[in-house]
Amino acid sequence: MAGQSCLVANDWICWEYVTSRSQELTDATLEHVWITGVSVLIGIAVSVPLALLARRGRRWAAPVLGITTLLYTVPSLAMFSLLLPVFGLSASLVVTGLALYSLTILVRNVLAGLEAVPEEVREAARGMGYGTNRLLWQVELPLALPALLAGVRIATVSTVALTTVGSIVGKGGLGNLIAPAVNSSFKAQVLTASVLCVLLALVADLLLLAVQRLLTPWTRANRPGAGRRAARAARELRTARVTEGA
Repeated sequence: MAGQSCLVANDWICWEYVTSRSQELTDATLEHVWITGVSVLIGIAVSVPLALLARRGRRWAAPVLGITTLLYTVPSLAMFSLLLPVFGLSASLVVTGLALYSLTILVRNVLAGLEAVPEEVREAARGMGYGTNRLLWQVELPLALPALLAGVRIATVSTVALTTVGSIVGKGGLGNLIAPAVNSSFKAQVLTASVLCVLLALVADLLLLAVQRLLTPWTRANRPGAGRRAARAARELRTARVTEGA
């Protein structure tokens, strides 16, 4: 029938659905952003100490990397079932599960970044009187930022997708709209919520890329002679230390 509502016709693309359910879409999107952001932040806070522990040697690296990898292989339904007695049917249940999933990516990237710090830079810093903690916070972690932030970008995009699984406990952000719409074949809701989920992942990745470029300006251009300049800077640090002691 001419002029039939796209909602009645159950079309995939339906602007009437977007306008009539705008508040519902907004609430679901904000919940999705909140769950994703908190999960990744917790993952970062946990992954740094774990990476530092793994860096101590194979005795620690094997169990840390093995356990974080094992956690990632646990199906989401089983993960939420294991956490259910502790957190109940709450957002904390979903956030904790997603944070555990993010550790596989984050721990490996933090560890790779720390191991990539040139040994001559560490030696130069020690020569300047840097202790273990100062060396870590002022030298190693800043130089490990490119790898760390690359891991954060991957973990964030992955978590945006995984957050939808939280719909099984009613805390899945846009997943709360996708799951029932799939069961009822509500095409407009499935497509709209799915597109918003993809857009969230793209926006998050672009924002984190901008942050990465802002915090690591030395990686913007691979200019010739960069390695020589780094080596020269390390020698100058050692020379300055010698001069101070003379």
